[in-house]
Amino acid sequence: MGKESGAFVRWHLTMSLDGFIAGPDHRMDWLETGVTLAPGVFEHAVETTGAILAGRRGYDAGVAQVGAGNTAKQAYGGAWNGPIFVLTHHPEDAVPEPGLTFLNCDIAEAVAIGLEAANGKALEIFGADLARQCLERNLIDEFSVHLAPVMLGDGIRLYDVPGGKAVRWHRIHDGDPTEAIDLRFRPAPGQED
Repeated sequence: MGKESGAFVRWHLTMSLDGFIAGPDHRMDWLETGVTLAPGVFEHAVETTGAILAGRRGYDAGVAQVGAGNTAKQAYGGAWNGPIFVLTHHPEDAVPEPGLTFLNCDIAEAVAIGLEAANGKALEIFGADLARQCLERNLIDEFSVHLAPVMLGDGIRLYDVPGGKAVRWHRIHDGDPTEAIDLRFRPAPGQED
C-alpha cells in the first residue's frame, strides 16, 4: 500500500498461543506478567511507528480500563508519542482525548490519512476488526506478530472470519518464506490445577 513513499501499513501485535490478541473486553493485562519480547523488538517498533490507526471498540475498552484522557498515553506503554486516529461510525459520541483524532470515513481513506501523518514511518493498525477490513482491501504491507507463551482461552481472536478466504503470508527472513515455524513449549512451573 504505502511502500512506494517509504511509509507502510503494519499490523503489529502480540498473540497468545491459542490465537487471542486481547482478553475478554479487550483486556491487555495478560501481557504484564510473564511475557517479554526479544531484545530490541520493542524499541524497534517504537522507533519505526509514525502513526496509529485504531478501532472504536478497542478505544472504548481502553477508556473503560484506564479512564478518559489516558488511552493515548498507553500506546507502547507510554514510550511512543505521535498521531493516533480512531475509526468510528459515530464520532459524535466518542470520549474526546488530546492526541486522538476520530475519523468517520472509508477504511482506505483512513489508512491514507494515517500514512500521511506517519511521515515516512509505519502506520500501525490496532484492532482485529480494523485489520480484517484492511486485509479485505489489501491495505496491509506487513504483519508482525509476537507469540506469547500463554493460552488465554477467551478474548478477541486474531482473525475470526467464518466462511472467509485464507490469507497467505511470506515470512520475512533468510530461506524459504513459506516455511512453517516450529515451536516447542513446556508448562510453566508453579501453575495451579
